Amino acid sequence: MSKVEDFLTAEEETAVVAAIVEAEKNTSGEIRVHIEAHTNEDHYERAKAIFHFLKMDNTKEENGVLIYVAVADKKFVVLGDKGINKVVPKDFWHSTKEAIENQFIRRNFKQGLIDGVSMAGKALASHFPWEHNDTNELSNEVSKG
Repeated sequence: MSKVEDFLTAEEETAVVAAIVEAEKNTSGEIRVHIEAHTNEDHYERAKAIFHFLKMDNTKEENGVLIYVAVADKKFVVLGDKGINKVVPKDFWHSTKEAIENQFIRRNFKQGLIDGVSMAGKALASHFPWEHNDTNELSNEVSKG
């Protein structure tokens, strides 16, 4: 098995997807999780490339949030689009990263991702509440590379 396959079991991945679905019930924002084994690039730059590849920069309100994980590198990035970054406090993504990291240190990878998704969802809901005509613009599935 690869590092990516070892990171989350199928059941844990299902729980992360359920957390995304739950978080997006209250917001027009979009949350994605992307997991890959390793990158030779700077992790932030790689997260930006994945953000674009997943078309997260094409949401109507520029309110997508990506949690990017490079498993073998033991690195992750929380990346918000322009719309959400304009309205959350300056240190918001740092506190979200800290919540994820607190679980990752304990090897609670599923819970770390769920905590990050939940925090992102709450921020998105307070600034981009769900409205009757909102549609889910992006897949909720965990993407892998």
